[in-house]
Amino acid sequence: MCAAGAAGGGRAAARRLGRAGEAAGASQPAGIPRRSSRRRRRSVTIAYECEAEQGTPEPQKPRWEPRDWRQQLERIREMRKNRDAPVDDMGVQKCYDSSAPPQVMRYQVLLSLMLSSQTKDQVTWAAMLRLRQRGLTVDSILQMDDATLGQIIYPVGFWRNKVKYIKQTTAILKQKYGGDIPRSVEELVQLPGVGPKMAHLAMNIAWDSVSGIAVDTHVHRITNRLQWVKKETKYPEETRVALEEWLPRDLWREINWLLVGFGQQTCLPVNPRCSECLNQDICPAAKRH
Repeated sequence: MCAAGAAGGGRAAARRLGRAGEAAGASQPAGIPRRSSRRRRRSVTIAYECEAEQGTPEPQKPRWEPRDWRQQLERIREMRKNRDAPVDDMGVQKCYDSSAPPQVMRYQVLLSLMLSSQTKDQVTWAAMLRLRQRGLTVDSILQMDDATLGQIIYPVGFWRNKVKYIKQTTAILKQKYGGDIPRSVEELVQLPGVGPKMAHLAMNIAWDSVSGIAVDTHVHRITNRLQWVKKETKYPEETRVALEEWLPRDLWREINWLLVGFGQQTCLPVNPRCSECLNQDICPAAKRH
């Protein structure tokens, strides 16, 4: 029985005893004062939990994860085993001079990320090669006029805006960070022309630190098609937050290059090659013919 029920039963018994006592008091011996029936009742603390329930931990809800995701991931790894997508040969990790001093190398990583937005890997790689041939450092960019920088990076997407952002960001790096790049996502995204995806990739490639999942248009598109998010997301940053809620952290570094290459070769934005995909039988978005 719950404590609340026991307390209620005790009060009922007390009332019965009280009435019995009053009846007996009518014939009690003379000289013994009768206790007032109007005495103040003591307050009774009532517990509302059953004793058996006390100390029982509340059951935890199982963490949500997508159906078949492990099998889907293994099949994507199988399709990507040759590492022959554009991202593998000309991605950001291939654009910087690995023999340069660490500070220069990190600056080149950040610059290649800034150029890569809305631009194919082949175009970014070629632009970076032209910049490196002129000696790509913080000082060389600051000494270069805007027209020359524009000619070198053309035809990357939104190249005019990128000239402005590169100059502004490079000046900040020189003044505030001694020519190096920040080593936190919070500081990186404060730089002109640097978004969350670039910041997480910069942390990964330049600082060898996994700070989050880098979500570009390929990762955003594919994870929505596979339903790796609880509900459909509209923007890459929404997708990043949704993925980080359940995807094991030891997969965060791998997932970007894996899905980017898969999106370049098989899970295309338009007319995906579902007939060639190993996941066609377990992909919610597969076009089965």
